[in-house]
Amino acid sequence: MELELKRGGRTARITTLGAELVSYRDETGREYIWSGDPAYWPGRNPLLFPIVGGLKDGKIRVKGKEVSMERHGFARRREFTVTGQGEDWAELTLEQDEATLALYPWDFKLTVRQQLTDGGFATSVTVTNTGKEPLPYCVGAHTGFRCPLDEGEAFTDYEIRFPQKETCKTLVPDGEGMDWNRTLPCLEDTDTLPLEYHWFDDLDTLIFHGLKSQSVRLVSRKSGHGVQVDFPGYPILAFWTMPHKQAPYLCIEPWHGASAIAGEGPELADKAFCITLAPGESRTLGYQVTTL
Repeated sequence: MELELKRGGRTARITTLGAELVSYRDETGREYIWSGDPAYWPGRNPLLFPIVGGLKDGKIRVKGKEVSMERHGFARRREFTVTGQGEDWAELTLEQDEATLALYPWDFKLTVRQQLTDGGFATSVTVTNTGKEPLPYCVGAHTGFRCPLDEGEAFTDYEIRFPQKETCKTLVPDGEGMDWNRTLPCLEDTDTLPLEYHWFDDLDTLIFHGLKSQSVRLVSRKSGHGVQVDFPGYPILAFWTMPHKQAPYLCIEPWHGASAIAGEGPELADKAFCITLAPGESRTLGYQVTTL
């Protein structure tokens, strides 16, 4: 099922599958969210929960039992229940059931709020521990933005801009995950990274840990159009487009979690940046998109 949000001439569409915002159009009708064309990547804006990235051999131990879980977790493929809606906002909720308990044996409530703002949209994710024991989880965003946005432009006409100069290496993923000691120079005392497909063809994903900035812009050098993403509270920021496809989109991904990292323990709670909630505790993380 899809829901439509409206505010000041701007619209968004939300699907109950994954609580995903799958379209955002500004007052001119310009679409910002990637279409999900399967020739490049069928995703659009999935929620990552209760893991971010992939697991070593696709498996992890939970409460001492080995289970398989697909990349980025199960929430993106689950139907959420609409628990609240206004003209410019919607709230959707997922709770444990027999299928989730087989993979992730904890009681939880996952609430996603999608809200149109004066300049774009905001997504917040609240996780509540509804059980009687500690609840471990990771969470992240994976928003695909059309790039280019306008006719006559190319992907390489765009650049990533930070509000302050950054010196930060990118982690280098491989089939086994990541290693804190396996990095490549990328940002060297600069606030700008021109988009080039070779980054993604060579590395798959640009993954930054230790940025000073808590926001980033994707901007066209030709038109000045683009988006700003504010991501307070997330320790990792990743960028991705399908390698070797020359794909017309870029995903901007704030993560509180990561793929398998060398040396981590076998349990879910051992994963880097895993959050653990006490019984009855809740935590909200969110990000905001402003169009330029």
